[in-house]
This record gives sequence, C-alpha cells and structure tokens, in this order.
Amino acid sequence: MAVTKAQTRIQIRNILYATDFSPMAEVAASYAAELARRYGAKVFALHVRPLQSYGMAPPESWPALKEASEFQAKEQAAHLEGLFRDVEHQAIIQEGGVWDALSSEIDERKIDLAVMGTHGREGIGKLLLGSVAESVLRRASCPVLMIGPHVDVDPERATQMKRILFATDFSDVSHAAAPYAISLAQENQAHLDMLHVFENRKVGELVDTPELTQGTIDRMRGLLPPEAQLWCEPAFLVEAGHAAEQVLKTARERKADAIVIGVKRLEGNWAASDRVPWHTAHKIIVGASCPVLTVRG
Repeated sequence: MAVTKAQTRIQIRNILYATDFSPMAEVAASYAAELARRYGAKVFALHVRPLQSYGMAPPESWPALKEASEFQAKEQAAHLEGLFRDVEHQAIIQEGGVWDALSSEIDERKIDLAVMGTHGREGIGKLLLGSVAESVLRRASCPVLMIGPHVDVDPERATQMKRILFATDFSDVSHAAAPYAISLAQENQAHLDMLHVFENRKVGELVDTPELTQGTIDRMRGLLPPEAQLWCEPAFLVEAGHAAEQVLKTARERKADAIVIGVKRLEGNWAASDRVPWHTAHKIIVGASCPVLTVRG
C-alpha cells in the first residue's frame, strides 16, 4: 500500500485568488491571505472585467466613459491591494473572458493553489455553482479551495483551522489529495479526521462488521506517514450512505474547519452537454459550512 511520504511537504508558492467582489469572494480573501502566510506564498489577486462596450452611446461620450472605466479599475486594484497588504501579492485587473483569464494566469504564474468563493444554488434536478466556479472546479490544473455559500463569514476562522476532514474512496484522486490534507493539518497543528463512506450500503448495514471496518481503517491508516500519526492525532471513520450527505454530516459533527477531497479533472467541452452529471464534490461545496479543497489526480 502506498504511504504518503512524510518528508514531502506540500509546496505552495503561488496562490491565485479570483474575485468578483461578491460577499463570498471577500470571505475567500481571508483564506487566501492566511494560506499565503502559512506557506510563505505570493498571492496573485485577479479580477476579470467584461470587455468594455459603449453600445449606443454617442461617440462624443466615449472619452468620459473610458475615463470612468479606468478610474473604476484603479479603485478595484486598490481594494485588492488592501486585502493582501500584509503578504506578498500582485493585484491584476484584466478584461475579457473569465475562464480564459483564469486559465492563462494559472499557467503563466505557475499557480499551486486557486482560491475563490461561489454562491451556489439548487436548480430543478441539478446543482449549480455558477459557470466560472464550474469551469475552475472541473478544468483547473491546480488544487482549488472553494468557499461556498454556507461558510461562516468570519475572517478569524481562516486562522483557526484546528480540524481537517479528509474524505477518501481509495481512488487515485484520493491518494493525490491525501498529502494536501496532511500538509494542512501539519501547517495548522490541526487534528486530521479520515473518512470513508460505503455508498452501496444502507446506513448500519455491514459497516459494523469488525473485519470490514478494521480493514477499511487499516487502509486509511496506510495513507499516513507513521510520524504524522503522532502529531495530527488522526481519527479513522467509516460510514455508509450517500457520500456527500455523510461527508457533510461528519463535517458538522466533528466541527471541521476544512474538507479535503479528490476530484477527477474533466477535459473537453463539457459545458456543451447537459448530460454531463454533476458530482458529489458539488454537493459538498454548496452544503459545507467550511472551505472545501479539491485536488485533482
């Protein structure tokens, strides 16, 4: 069984903070700043403005409209400067398509982690995070810390990550996420809860079988370096039911300050088809009262 290497500390040197200046984006800024302090990272704070179009305005008004737009961009940049004044950062105001700009920045700046807030809302038969959040969640090449609509609007919570919940299904993407959960726990001197959910069983069915439970716990324990078990005081939890519901229930009961999960990276024009299913990750992000870190395999 693969054991996470203890000597391999997760390196986060460059953080991309994406904002539309919504309330959830402002909450996300606190987490981006605190992570930058913890890891000694630089924050690239990005706001993407739509391409300026003066529509039916008479040509003689264009200079004034352009001046007003430039003034607003300077104010937005100044606001970003204020959010990250105590960490190394760079404020970036761009115009154009949001995902195109985000993707370009992730590649150009060699981003190790993206941080953003999302409103989240439920539709008929499906769950929506918003088109930008969907694009980042499904297509970004780096891990993404999502701040959902139910995260406490309390900047102090970003500096008090005392319990990390890592949900694993023992897939390759879960193995990729394990070092991030361990690193977050280490950087914050936090407790680490490790959870596996048997999705194909009813609550209480078979999970109480000693052999099954112990075997699952042993697999989770095998993801931890031996020395990590000394300082993160891990708890190994086995549940049955719907994965998202059990993760959210466990996070509430254990008072988790962050949830870490592995997700598959989707390629291609997924947005062109309404047949693409939404994932367990979406439900967790929208329902969680703490940030959710998604890591790709």
